[in-house]
Amino acid sequence: MQIGVAYSEPNQQIWLNIEVPETTTVREAIDRSGILKQFPHIDLEAQKVGIFGKLAKLDAPLKPGDRVEIYRPIIADPATVPRRDMGEDD
Repeated sequence: MQIGVAYSEPNQQIWLNIEVPETTTVREAIDRSGILKQFPHIDLEAQKVGIFGKLAKLDAPLKPGDRVEIYRPIIADPATVPRRDMGEDD
């Protein structure tokens, strides 16, 4: 079956379509894609993964056409992010 594997960094996005056996899990698809060789800093034990934007476990089975996504941790400096006023509008 064919599935996609996607990963994005600020300056580079990658989306690979690969052929995998019917019983492939999220982790197996990521391993087969070779994306971990291209981005060796990806830590699947720390980073979240998903299928079509919904969080998934590494042992989740895939269906034909699924898109596996590897999410980067979002790092925001509180000093540079404007605060939202949670009060009522005047």
